[in-house]
Amino acid sequence: MKFQDKVALVTGSSRGIGKATALAFAHEGAKVVINYATNKKEAEKTLAEVKAFGVEAISIQCDVSNPTDVNRMFEETVKKFGRVDVLVNNAGIFHAADSLEKITLEDWDKNFKTNVIGTFLCIQSAAHIMKKQKSGKIVNISSVRGLLSCGRTPEYAASKAAVNSLTTTMAKELAPLINVNAVAPGWVETEMNSDIPSDLRKSETEKTYLKRFAKPEEIASAVLYLASDEATYITGQVLVVDGGYSLK
Repeated sequence: MKFQDKVALVTGSSRGIGKATALAFAHEGAKVVINYATNKKEAEKTLAEVKAFGVEAISIQCDVSNPTDVNRMFEETVKKFGRVDVLVNNAGIFHAADSLEKITLEDWDKNFKTNVIGTFLCIQSAAHIMKKQKSGKIVNISSVRGLLSCGRTPEYAASKAAVNSLTTTMAKELAPLINVNAVAPGWVETEMNSDIPSDLRKSETEKTYLKRFAKPEEIASAVLYLASDEATYITGQVLVVDGGYSLK
């Protein structure tokens, strides 16, 4: 097992990509920390599924944009497991207005609080622990919307571009002991995308060279690779996992 006795904290892991990632780490022997903001019921379901692999796991409520919450989450993790080997910054939101004219400061604030500030606060807390350990892997979940070729919905796209930038700057800041990378998915079959209009799904599928949305498990596989010993010489990179959507 690639992550036997390692401790992996996955933010926003009650469902979707986060849940798939938590389960993938458990399958590989990791001790897992499930994080959720409000959906305790789904987090408890994920926790039970993770424990079914025979690994230790805990569930912690935390709003990643709240510094007090974040500090508490990492303190509880260290109290339970003694260390943090992997941080996956998956918690994020997509909050976008219908048109440019309707975008408000609140739209910008919601996207940046969770997607950027939340990612930074978790990196900051994890780095404090990982520096003492002299090792650690951090993987941020970005989006192809943060790439220059795929930017739409400016308030969301800008937040994910900021995550990409944060990935490179933190990789420099935390080298050589801690690797920091990101995964940038395209369209993924998650609850967040379950109710998109059929015409939009059709057009976006056509723009994707593999002609389908990704499964959450396919994104999780990329995360596990970057967090594994197979990627020890990779840092500051954004791995695009989008079925060719960003190809032009």
